[in-house]
Amino acid sequence: MFAHNKRLQYSVHVSESNPGLANLMLEQFGGPQGELAAAMRYFTQALAEDDPGRKDMLLDIATEELSHLEVIGTIVAMLNKGAKGRLAEGVEEEAELFRSLQGAGNDSHLTQVLYGGGPALTNSGGQLWTAGYIDSIGDPAADLRSNIAAEARAKIVYERLINVTSDPGVKEALGFLMTREMSHQKSFEKALYSMDPNFPPGKLAGMPEFEEMYVNTSQGEGDMRGPWNSDRNFDYVDDREQFLGMDGGDGLPKVKLSRKEKSAVDAMAVRTRSDPETDPITGIELGKAEGTMAKTAAVKQQAPDAPAQPTKRARKPRK
Repeated sequence: MFAHNKRLQYSVHVSESNPGLANLMLEQFGGPQGELAAAMRYFTQALAEDDPGRKDMLLDIATEELSHLEVIGTIVAMLNKGAKGRLAEGVEEEAELFRSLQGAGNDSHLTQVLYGGGPALTNSGGQLWTAGYIDSIGDPAADLRSNIAAEARAKIVYERLINVTSDPGVKEALGFLMTREMSHQKSFEKALYSMDPNFPPGKLAGMPEFEEMYVNTSQGEGDMRGPWNSDRNFDYVDDREQFLGMDGGDGLPKVKLSRKEKSAVDAMAVRTRSDPETDPITGIELGKAEGTMAKTAAVKQQAPDAPAQPTKRARKPRK
């Protein structure tokens, strides 16, 4: 059960209206790294979590992310407040109002017209929020790693938003939200490391002959060696022939078919077989030939006394 407190988790003070900045803030409202995506990711993970400690942590963080959604949405609404009134009441000339809504050249005029200045569940480019942003897989080791990365991405977006505004109140509120992402990342890391073992995710062991193998598939200038592919940590494979048929076979696909299936596949192969001896005239060739003849006719019309130039004939299909 949820209960709402009308006080924000962090006070928001906006110095002046700025619809362009408001539009950029939507990235953390309805964008892929935004607060709604985070809240839904952790909330749905919590519902399926069997470990009581992780379940409690995920519910706490999911609920806090909803409070962050409220903070960022409030920033959007306040930055839009002045333009919202001007647009609703039509107090300016159309062209001047349109220019002011465009802000720094972004699409804030669209969010004003479509959503009336309220925080829309879109990113800053107008892309509608989608549950496709949620990448949970149902394995705690994999999901916690994904959560750590999600918090890191959200922190980076907040840094970028802080860097594009000079409003001190907005900067301060964004700095708070960014810092809370760091705290959540730490919680997820601690929860991950409290699981032993936690890597690799899942239960099944890998194939030992391939588990420590590094395959240098991109070769040429720029090849580098480091701890990610060193001989100390990996069996470094550089021979292209070793990339193929790593199971010891010929590397060719095989499938067993029933007699009825094989008969149908063979019949289809005969029916759709290409004839490498044919050389049919294509549409592009016909078009080129017609274009050449039309051009020659035009030249003749302009200079009737000029000697006629031979034109290429379209090739006839070979028999």
